[in-house]
Amino acid sequence: MKKIFLLLVSLIFTNTSSAQTTIYNETINDIDGNKINFNDYKGKYLLFVNVASYCGFTSQYKELQVLHKKYSDKLVVIGVPCNQFGNQEPGNANEIKQFCEAKYDISFVLTEKIDVKGKKQHSLYSWLTNNNGVKKSSVKWNFQKYLVSDEGKLVDYFYSTTSPLSDKITSYLD
Repeated sequence: MKKIFLLLVSLIFTNTSSAQTTIYNETINDIDGNKINFNDYKGKYLLFVNVASYCGFTSQYKELQVLHKKYSDKLVVIGVPCNQFGNQEPGNANEIKQFCEAKYDISFVLTEKIDVKGKKQHSLYSWLTNNNGVKKSSVKWNFQKYLVSDEGKLVDYFYSTTSPLSDKITSYLD
């Protein structure tokens, strides 16, 4: 009887967790200030990448664009500018957008510039790192990647050193 009671208590607390199980309630603006509705992407994987224009990993923009084009039927790449790591994304929205288009011909989604950690952490990254109901993490550097399933649930995250075209990511899409 005691085991059944403990099991019931465990189930109750598990189901009343503050973690959202899907990303679809989160919001952020695109780089032009328009609200992004993640519900529009239901049925597709989402790859969130905190990006920076002046980082040793900035060349990953090329691979992100390849990934975006190759898997556009099942993946949405979302670049999230952030200036929290080495002041490597100092520009405003227009400067970031111009850099990405001119240097890398980016056509995937770019968001407004946000904080991905700390006291001013954007709620999107709060969900990605702590409130997703799957696993906790912290953003270590620019170009860390978070893969969300076609059902809106966190799949995994990958550090900056993981290429966007790595099997670790593409195996979910092939």
